[in-house]
Amino acid sequence: AMTRPLCFVLMPFGRKPDGGGGTVDFDLVYRHVIRPAVEAVGLEPIRADEEQGGGLIHKAMFERLILCPFAVADLTAANANVFYELGIRHAVRPFSTVLLHGGFERLPFDVAPDRSLPYALTLQGEPADPAAFRAALEQRLRAAMDDANADSPLFQLVDCLNPPVIDHTRTDVFRQRVAYSDRMKRRLAEARRDGPAALAAIEAELGDPAAVESGVLIDLFLSWRAVKAWDEMIRLARAMPAPLARTAMVRQQLALALNRAGRGGEAETELRDLIAERGGGPETWGILGRVLKDRWQAAAEAGRTNLAEGLLDRAIEAYLTGFEADFRDAYPGVNAVTLMEIRDPPDPRRLGLLPVVAYAVERKAAAGRADYWDHATRLELAVLAADPAACRRHLADALAAIEEAWQPETTAANLRLIREARARRGDHPDWADAIEAALTEAAT
Repeated sequence: AMTRPLCFVLMPFGRKPDGGGGTVDFDLVYRHVIRPAVEAVGLEPIRADEEQGGGLIHKAMFERLILCPFAVADLTAANANVFYELGIRHAVRPFSTVLLHGGFERLPFDVAPDRSLPYALTLQGEPADPAAFRAALEQRLRAAMDDANADSPLFQLVDCLNPPVIDHTRTDVFRQRVAYSDRMKRRLAEARRDGPAALAAIEAELGDPAAVESGVLIDLFLSWRAVKAWDEMIRLARAMPAPLARTAMVRQQLALALNRAGRGGEAETELRDLIAERGGGPETWGILGRVLKDRWQAAAEAGRTNLAEGLLDRAIEAYLTGFEADFRDAYPGVNAVTLMEIRDPPDPRRLGLLPVVAYAVERKAAAGRADYWDHATRLELAVLAADPAACRRHLADALAAIEEAWQPETTAANLRLIREARARRGDHPDWADAIEAALTEAAT
């Protein structure tokens, strides 16, 4: 089955009163209009579970309302359940919700100002012109995909609100969970080991990206990342269908690829646009921190001291903003602390931040969900704390958890920056060199 971006459909089921003495066949509206329109624009419709048991809204419903990138709400007959669900949706999603209604002249006051697509019903309660209605709905959905302006009245009218960060799932977990062919998953895993030529052969075999299921495209995209084929990542991101290309995860990873391809300015623009449109979470701010950090290093190597100083401070603030967006995510936190240590003079805020970052990563490890980055974070914190025994322990865990060569390479580069900064201050412990060497060896 195709795995496309999900569009949650909020509407009543079966035949229901229309509010004016007649009835509406909502199943017919869904089958003949909403579902085909949603599928025509490249989305996967998912309708609320009819068996809710006494009207109790359940966990799966909340998850779909909050996590589905797109939604359609049929407000016909002012159904109480639909309005409750729409309220939840508008409270957490500033954009990408399309409203429609039929069967009565006026909508309830609270949604009357919103742009709702009207449709005509026959005396039998069926869509009067399903083809025209379907075409109009397709147009609205396409506009919702391309428009970054808020359609939630809450976010339109209350300026001080920030949407909750709901795209925090790490990209590697997304790749593991998304439903797609097990056979293709195995082939891509083998191709990552065999190198770029093997991945290129699979991509050529897949053909037009518009016809490839999203799970496969995402795995291919991240497989190019695994072999450091940054230009291929950029090309594939540009070729993806619009709904997938506009997801936060693809845009974050596109920025990462642009940065690694030496196009840091474009990477920063991509991330700042994403933050302006969708708000920034730990992942987005963390990648922006990495972009600014690389630009700082390039400026420092070119002898542009003043520019380098400014870029380093901006990188610290980006990482710090990411950590403050969710203190449970240690990744931007450890990077903020490391850059604060490297700064000349060191940023005094690092002393208060170190135990907070350490607590965040320890809680995740205690829950049994530690991955390479968690062990690497513990290692980096141990280096910052000058604790050689803890360094050796966390190094062993990190080496055992490596999945891709660029992971230890990144950690080794951070430890090198710490070592060089401390050496400039006259502090160069012998034990630090061996840790850096072990990570560098693991990356080759």
